[in-house]
Amino acid sequence: QCYEGLDESKALYEWEYAKQLLYTQMVKEKIDDVVSGAHNLPEAVDLIAAQEDAFFSERFIQPRPLLQAISSAQPVVLLVDEVDKSDPEFEAFLLEVLSEFQVSIPELGTRTARNIPFVFLTSNDSRDMSDALKRRCIHLYIDYPDRDLEMRIVRLKIPRIKDRLADQLIDAIHKIRNLDLKKKPCVSETLDWAQSLMALQIEDLSPEVVSDTLNVILKYQADVVQVRDKLDQLIN
Repeated sequence: QCYEGLDESKALYEWEYAKQLLYTQMVKEKIDDVVSGAHNLPEAVDLIAAQEDAFFSERFIQPRPLLQAISSAQPVVLLVDEVDKSDPEFEAFLLEVLSEFQVSIPELGTRTARNIPFVFLTSNDSRDMSDALKRRCIHLYIDYPDRDLEMRIVRLKIPRIKDRLADQLIDAIHKIRNLDLKKKPCVSETLDWAQSLMALQIEDLSPEVVSDTLNVILKYQADVVQVRDKLDQLIN
């Protein structure tokens, strides 16, 4: 799940510093043995540096989804959800993953995918993605469902809804979506509306009921005003 501020370290891996510190305390006597032959501070530092692989190793890494997908011994599906919510810097980082299916960990080097994951990127088009990223993807636009499919979704999720109310609700939603709105209601808002109407024990979708409950499906006041102005055309 992408969000503003997501960076490479949060999506790739995290060092378990507390675990490193615990191990350091546990092997403190061994460290004394390692530097016991040093004649000065530079020699002691060099001797400790020679052991750094013991502390900067995969045993102290907590893998995040991207590294898990790259490292998996079995083919996996990697979902990068709502990539348009991430920053351009994170989008640029994804190019390495999608181009070469490898990631770079400064302390450990480059990790190449054992099995190339099947990657899905989703976007709500809140910002335009770079051409470089889009070149590496096959574009698939998923439109709003048609009336029959949305009716099946409503009946599946809300089996107790009455036939008349379901028909009126789906008709109203599809007419509202045909308007020039800033944000058209999606399927989840159709379900929210249906549940709200049932909670209010509404059995018939009148213009008054629609006007009073538009805030469930519309998120901008300008959209609410526009729909209210056209209620007579939208609701039979």
